[in-house]
Amino acid sequence: MNTSWRSASLVAAAAAVLALTTACGQEGAPSAGGQNVGATAQAGGFGSAGTSGDNGIGNGYGANGRQDSADAAQPAGELAVAADAQLGKVVTDSAGMTLYRFDDDTAKPPNSHCEADCATAWPPVPADDATAGAGIDKALLGQVTRADGTKQLTIGGWPAYRYAKDTKAGQTSGQGVNGKWFALAPDGKKASLAKLPGLSVKKTELGDVVVDKNGMTVYRFTKDQAWPKSVSACTGSCLEKWPAVAPVASDDTKGVVKKGLMPFTRPDGVKQMTVNCWPLYTFSGDKLPGDVNGQGVGGTWFAVSPDGKAIGAPQ
Repeated sequence: MNTSWRSASLVAAAAAVLALTTACGQEGAPSAGGQNVGATAQAGGFGSAGTSGDNGIGNGYGANGRQDSADAAQPAGELAVAADAQLGKVVTDSAGMTLYRFDDDTAKPPNSHCEADCATAWPPVPADDATAGAGIDKALLGQVTRADGTKQLTIGGWPAYRYAKDTKAGQTSGQGVNGKWFALAPDGKKASLAKLPGLSVKKTELGDVVVDKNGMTVYRFTKDQAWPKSVSACTGSCLEKWPAVAPVASDDTKGVVKKGLMPFTRPDGVKQMTVNCWPLYTFSGDKLPGDVNGQGVGGTWFAVSPDGKAIGAPQ
């Protein structure tokens, strides 16, 4: 009896592998069975545009912790230009900490509007000892007198800040906070996102995850099907919260294992990308590149690892 059961299991496993290699991701509308699965998706909990963690807006300025005055007044020293994989060239202080600008400030004339709690979350960079290093035009460096009488560094007229949540050199977690804070480029303008491949890999608090061309985390839905052909169980209002990732050419990827890397056609006619034959989505609750607010939503949504696995999903 035990031998028969084992033989049957091996045959079933072999059949599944064969189906995966021959039918996974085939073009054409999924079977009616796939549509039936989609009809029950809402009850299965595809989630809402909430967050599963800290999205950095607790006190309205993007940082909930406090820095002591000694940290806030840390000298800038010789400014440098760092190459960030997502943002291109950004300005850092002598310790490698990213400098930022605030949209509510003005550059002509220079004026800082970040005071009190805001200045705790975003410590102003002192102007006293700041000097221009390689790649920075010293003519762009200046200063503005703050309300408390201290002198704050300006770059291209824009007051410069650090971010309390950046704890290590090279971090850029302040980028895009509240849609008003941006890393400073060497010319004083906002650092802009570098062009990314259609799918690539980014390091996050979950480890390495697959991201789309905008740097947004990509997810899998455990109610989907990967074989014998890719089938999405996310339909209707689910797609408003979990937009389908559009097809990406195989050579427009970086760091993603090229296994089951192909598009398929949904019942609604939309073409959707897969990795390891699993349909891919982004999450409307993620606001910044690298956000992973969709992780674990409803117990069915999980970020995708470079080999196409669902990170942290129950085995």
